[in-house]
Amino acid sequence: MPQHLMALAIGFALDLVVGDPHWLPHPIRLIGHLISGLERILRRAFPATPRDERIAGGVLVVLVCAISTACAIALLVLCGMVSPWLALAVESVMCYQMLATKALKDESMKVHDALAAGNLAAARTAVSMIVGRDVERLDEAGVTRAAVETVAENASDGVVAPLLFMAVGGAPLGVFYKAVNTMDSMVGYKNEKYRYFGTAAARFDDVLNFVPARLAGVLMVCAASLARLDAKGAWRIFLRDRRKHASPNSAHTEAACAGALDVALAGDAWYFGKLVEKPTIGDALRPVEPADIVRANRLLYATASLALVLCLALSWGIYVCEVVL
Repeated sequence: MPQHLMALAIGFALDLVVGDPHWLPHPIRLIGHLISGLERILRRAFPATPRDERIAGGVLVVLVCAISTACAIALLVLCGMVSPWLALAVESVMCYQMLATKALKDESMKVHDALAAGNLAAARTAVSMIVGRDVERLDEAGVTRAAVETVAENASDGVVAPLLFMAVGGAPLGVFYKAVNTMDSMVGYKNEKYRYFGTAAARFDDVLNFVPARLAGVLMVCAASLARLDAKGAWRIFLRDRRKHASPNSAHTEAACAGALDVALAGDAWYFGKLVEKPTIGDALRPVEPADIVRANRLLYATASLALVLCLALSWGIYVCEVVL
């Protein structure tokens, strides 16, 4: 069995069991430090004009991707020189750290547990850890929607997309993807500071997520039946609302999730003290409730399982083609 395939399966299992302990060193945090350090250097090196900031942002993308991926490859090569079993163990841990299935569940369930205890303030604090919007104005329904939307959206870039990239190119390609995704989350904003500097990161992230986002939406529709949710509703809302977002990729899994739960998600939200008008996704066939966070996580796990099967088959197919050719 090829090493990439074994590492992917082991990494997926480790993610479900271990999750993301905050005390454990994580490569994404290292990539975040690299991005911050290079940003400071590039801002000093390039003039603060729109054109030069766009160029600096492009240089950031090239450097972060090159350094992150090269480090991953070098680590695996060095481990392979010592022992193929060491290389497998290290790549398995790397694959595990590129995934966020259990972390999404754990963090969103903190919101659910606070709401179930009637502590709205604690729920707002918990949801503020996983969303970018302002949470002070959110009522119970707003907090619940925010948590469900986060689980749905991150099913794509936190689970399906890294699985797909690792199926094609092992852990190094997974690191490459997460480097771009992390850059987008750090500098890909349309505010005064990053309007030009973050353009390259945001657009490259859109390109890399084009296929995974749509695949994740389809897989989530299929997973709705496994999760004992409304599969017909998931398909209907997915087809209707998957383009209702400023980002070309963000609404696919949100639409599938909203349809599966028979609720309305998205809508207007506050960011940095400013109200941003956004269309709703899904139909409010019933009011959203804290139990929808549990249902969204059930849907997440079913989607992740289908994605694993698909990606293992893809990885095996690539291996067979390499052997035959």
